[in-house]
Amino acid sequence: MSGEDGFIKLFNDENLDGWIGNKESYRAENGCIVVDPNGGGSGGNLFTEDQYSDFILKFEFQLTPGANNGLGIHAPLDGDVAYVGKELQILDNSAEKYSKLKPYQYHGSVYGVIPAKRGFLRPVGQWNMQMVTVQGSKIKVVLNGNIIVDGDFLEASKNGAMDKNEHPGLQRTVGHIGFLGHGDVVRFKNIKIKELPSKK
Repeated sequence: MSGEDGFIKLFNDENLDGWIGNKESYRAENGCIVVDPNGGGSGGNLFTEDQYSDFILKFEFQLTPGANNGLGIHAPLDGDVAYVGKELQILDNSAEKYSKLKPYQYHGSVYGVIPAKRGFLRPVGQWNMQMVTVQGSKIKVVLNGNIIVDGDFLEASKNGAMDKNEHPGLQRTVGHIGFLGHGDVVRFKNIKIKELPSKK
């Protein structure tokens, strides 16, 4: 289903058709994709069947206290996406247990590589709107109308990533989009994508 603005719905509001991965921990409920803490595998990963290269992704999410999830991009189906693909944190920044995280671990950050600006998440329980634009090695993350990341994966990691780990996934230019759960309840809705022509 393509909208007037060129965006296509990734989630049909009713079931997880078009998605692969952990369908025990993720379920469709009331027009949302919900991470069920009682589901199998305590979160796990749920990926789009299709792979994407350059795109604009829009979605809304609702956190519960202390929630931790992630948005995987350019992801393969196996391995830790934060390293073999790229992971954008989805996190309750306000939780006490996360008060001593590294800058690159807070919400919206490209995990281990590019820290996001903080202070733009709505209070836990309210819906947030996020837009992620990926073109080549450039990424821009807009949270509730505020730019929290505007960077370049490869430029940011040319002298090594901030977390001092290897991130071979930074070289990937295509892959699945996924939610990377940790068993915390998070809801997602209005998940839409618009593919962009690659600047090759």
